[in-house]
Amino acid sequence: MVYTHYMNPKPKPGATPIPARRLIIPPISPAASGPLYQQIVDGVKREISAGRLEPGDALPSFRTLAEDLLVSLITVKRAYEELEREGVVFSKQGLGTFVSDNGLARSREMKRDHTEALLRDALREGEEAGLTPNELIALMKQLAKEKEG
Repeated sequence: MVYTHYMNPKPKPGATPIPARRLIIPPISPAASGPLYQQIVDGVKREISAGRLEPGDALPSFRTLAEDLLVSLITVKRAYEELEREGVVFSKQGLGTFVSDNGLARSREMKRDHTEALLRDALREGEEAGLTPNELIALMKQLAKEKEG
């Protein structure tokens, strides 16, 4: 099951109506890795990185998202606060939470940093398994080709 929330961006006066966008967050589960709030944070970042959420797009309200994901209001609040602290979203009192202008750049920057950390871990694991740097590079190229085809 995947959470889908349709958002209707408001068109500028006289402009053509904008088609509804979807916020898609995979199922939130205590059994999944990471705390519930982090799963929401990761889902929102993924949507921004994929271009399904753009600067200025409104996120669902705390209450709506909590009810739809079957998590507490506090969990959603913590996720939104984390996203705001990272500069991915911003809040306007009484209006809601929105994707910031630099949300895409911040989201991708954090994902790049995370990817680098994972690659460092993979390098260490490979070295411990007796693989040379050239063998690791060849393995990475092979995996990239498999993903493309």
